[in-house]
Amino acid sequence: MRIGELARATGTTARALRHYEQAGLISSERASNGYRVYDERAVARVGNIRYLLAAGLTLDDVRVFLPCLDGDVAAAPPSDRGLRVALQRLAVLNQRIAAQTEARDRLETALQQAVGGQVRPVA
Repeated sequence: MRIGELARATGTTARALRHYEQAGLISSERASNGYRVYDERAVARVGNIRYLLAAGLTLDDVRVFLPCLDGDVAAAPPSDRGLRVALQRLAVLNQRIAAQTEARDRLETALQQAVGGQVRPVA
């Protein structure tokens, strides 16, 4: 299947697919006209990549899961290495959330002091 077909089948963009390929997560052959051609297994692989990215992992993190990207990543028992990567990513996300929460609280306090009362966020 060509890149546009794979993009439609997986709900992603051709640009994202080229990015995944550049990162070494998927591969393609080249047709005589130079178009990328992917086999049917790429649909599951891209779905698993998107699942892992949506869970908060990075493309570098996803590389750890290369051996199982063609199967059902969500149902498979995690490997020790995969679990370690996921736990490290969770720690990073928790640190970022804590930093953002602190920044929000400081800003909210400064605004309350500036206007002398409760501040309502603008929607």
